[in-house]
Amino acid sequence: MSFTKNRRVVVTGVGLVSPLGVGTEPTWQGLLDGASGIATLTRFDASDYPARIAGEVDGFDPLDYVSKKDAKKSDTFIHYAIAAADFAMADSGLEIGDSNRERVGVVIGSGIGGLPVIEAMHKTLLDRGPSRVSPFFIPSLIVNLAAGQVSIRFGAQGPNSAPATACTTGLHAVGDAFRLIQTGRADAMITGGAESVITPLAMAGFSSMKALSTRNDEPTKASRPWDRDRDGFVMGEGAGILVLEELEQATKRGAEIYAEVVGYGMSADAYHISAPDPSGGGAARVMKEALDDASMNPDQVQYINAHGTSTPLGDLGEVKAVKTVFGDHAYQLAMSSTKSSTGHLLGAAGGLETGILALAVKHQVLPATINLDHPDEEADLDFVPHTPRDVDLEVALTNSFGFGGTNGALILRRFRG
Repeated sequence: MSFTKNRRVVVTGVGLVSPLGVGTEPTWQGLLDGASGIATLTRFDASDYPARIAGEVDGFDPLDYVSKKDAKKSDTFIHYAIAAADFAMADSGLEIGDSNRERVGVVIGSGIGGLPVIEAMHKTLLDRGPSRVSPFFIPSLIVNLAAGQVSIRFGAQGPNSAPATACTTGLHAVGDAFRLIQTGRADAMITGGAESVITPLAMAGFSSMKALSTRNDEPTKASRPWDRDRDGFVMGEGAGILVLEELEQATKRGAEIYAEVVGYGMSADAYHISAPDPSGGGAARVMKEALDDASMNPDQVQYINAHGTSTPLGDLGEVKAVKTVFGDHAYQLAMSSTKSSTGHLLGAAGGLETGILALAVKHQVLPATINLDHPDEEADLDFVPHTPRDVDLEVALTNSFGFGGTNGALILRRFRG
């Protein structure tokens, strides 16, 4: 089979599960309301932990999406992926059958995968012996089983993979899916990221790195990108799944189109295992690559949904990168961090935030950066503080950066028919 290289790709479905709500509409409405999904941690007793707050998904029942028997065979990140995929597929109206199943694929990643079941089964092993470890232990935890379970659910027999690139995972998944359609290897893809690691071990590990906010007395104000009082990120969980389609197919079936995907970039800091390059060099290169891929000039970008985790080094590195790439135009564009409302979903962040970006383009609204009360003196750009903003939005970009120095950027453009 020969492959073309320049097919146009559009977003036709968005499905979100986040600390703001179960479903795309409650998540989007929470952003429009300037709400926070951060609260005191309830998943386990964290009274002796430095960080005792998190963005937990409330009101989620896996039995609303899978049978009790199947729920036992998969960890929570897979449940979130299935639910978000259900939302995205229903939103898109895409039907998979004998005529197209080999041309529809799935790329859904996770940064860490099934850590909750690893912790639980390790305890079972120690307390009750090896014979009591579930036969579903391995398939319930490995990263690619979110993509695997979703492909089985919908009968999608096209390309299937699962990136695991730390906090860039979800964006890389969407970018890889975009490329598969663009080059003719698939006609539609179900794609994004899922994560659920609000566990004793993960919280202890991130706390030991001093990466987490310890603003335990004010959970809703703890995630505060670019604010001078920021003290670390807040752990979140959930999933962000999109349906991408080749343009001609989508228009032929009358699909509603959120936006067109036009550019994708990848780069590495090659600097440190966890800290970002303080110069923002890798972040700058990845945005430049996405712009080159889209054949766009920097001054065409009007909005950036930033990585913006609320960490001292990371926030300023991204600002430096934006100034490097956009020059004087950096002061004309808007940039906000929706992690101020959702916390940081690690491997799911890029999927969630690409979905949010598609909603922003469709509805012509920029979500705000909440809690930005006292901007850092080096953070002098337009961060859309406190209140969402109605705009005439044509081109928008989203960033994701991860441990190991892995970076990704995607560009969406308003679709005008």
